[in-house]
Amino acid sequence: MRFWRRSAAPAPPPAPPLVGEELLRLALDDLLVVRDRHIRGGIVVFRGDLRVAPARATEALIERFRPLGFTPFLRAEHDGVTVQAWPLADTVAPRRIGVNVLLFVLTCLSVLVAGTQFVGSPTFDALRASPSMARLLVGVPFAVTLLGILGVHEFGHYFTARYYRASVSLPYFIPLPFGWGTLGAIILMRSPARDRNASFDIAAAGPLAGLAVALPAMLLGLAWSRVAPIPASGYSVFGDSLLTSLLAWLRFGAIPPDHMVYTHPVADAAWAGFLVTALNLFPVGQLDGGRIAYALFGRRHRTIGKTTVGVLLGLGTALLAWGALSGRGLLPSLGASLNWFVWAGLISFLVGFHHNPPLDDVTPLSPVRRVLGVLCLLLIVLLTPPILMHDG
Repeated sequence: MRFWRRSAAPAPPPAPPLVGEELLRLALDDLLVVRDRHIRGGIVVFRGDLRVAPARATEALIERFRPLGFTPFLRAEHDGVTVQAWPLADTVAPRRIGVNVLLFVLTCLSVLVAGTQFVGSPTFDALRASPSMARLLVGVPFAVTLLGILGVHEFGHYFTARYYRASVSLPYFIPLPFGWGTLGAIILMRSPARDRNASFDIAAAGPLAGLAVALPAMLLGLAWSRVAPIPASGYSVFGDSLLTSLLAWLRFGAIPPDHMVYTHPVADAAWAGFLVTALNLFPVGQLDGGRIAYALFGRRHRTIGKTTVGVLLGLGTALLAWGALSGRGLLPSLGASLNWFVWAGLISFLVGFHHNPPLDDVTPLSPVRRVLGVLCLLLIVLLTPPILMHDG
């Protein structure tokens, strides 16, 4: 997951507003046929028609505006384009990695402890009887798999952003003392993407890289899993998505009545990796899917994000009604639906529907990326389990 922020540029040398505006006007004279210009607060807006390709104009304006303490943003208009001169500048991330390292170490420990609750690896389960701290090694299969998925996901964003010369922080892993032992990780984007294609690549690189690790991990985990009779004492299992159901069927075929799959910890971690990937692909705000949706649909991304939240609320309501009508009881039904109500609330109040546009919002997304973007959004359907956990 990535969070983007803008940082104010160092203040340019004092100059009368009209002088600064005129310098900006001269800087784009050979790039834009200016029809009108006006000031919104500290933002100078020029409206007109480009003389050159948007990408070329963006490159030139970045270099020309930087000494003046401004950053250019190109926007498409129904009758041309606007060049918005913002009093911003790309920031250089300080090389202080102590916090990143500390959070990663704490996350390793918390995920390792969380991994001890997952059984199914005979080699590591034998360590549960150890009187020493070696018993914590029981959590290794789960911890290594999940951290591998999350790490590859975040570094997919990081290295793609560096490829596009964006200012970006190293990943900040978030430890959690319960559940999976982590809330995932984030990186901070300190500068806007160059154009929609760059924004798309940075956004899609994380989920696709993480999925490239999670999918083989699930196949390996299922190969180490087994089918056995359902315990008489009952059980609690993760819900299946379309993809996990398909992979389990390919591995075991039809599960006999009164039997279930006892998953290996590697498969459990891969399931968590699938869920993290699916949640990040929701087309909302600053989530990876929100960036992909903006690259695909532009200013309509807010409507898509709000529709997504509506779908989550509808899913939670449907699960609640289904549980009540099927006689499962109110509390079990509420538990199944509560996850989606909570996630809808987190998206609305914490993630939000805002999206920082790229510098060049005129150059369209390439056809190949457009197809890949639609496939990324379709992955949500394959990877999202309607019920996250249920008892039997």
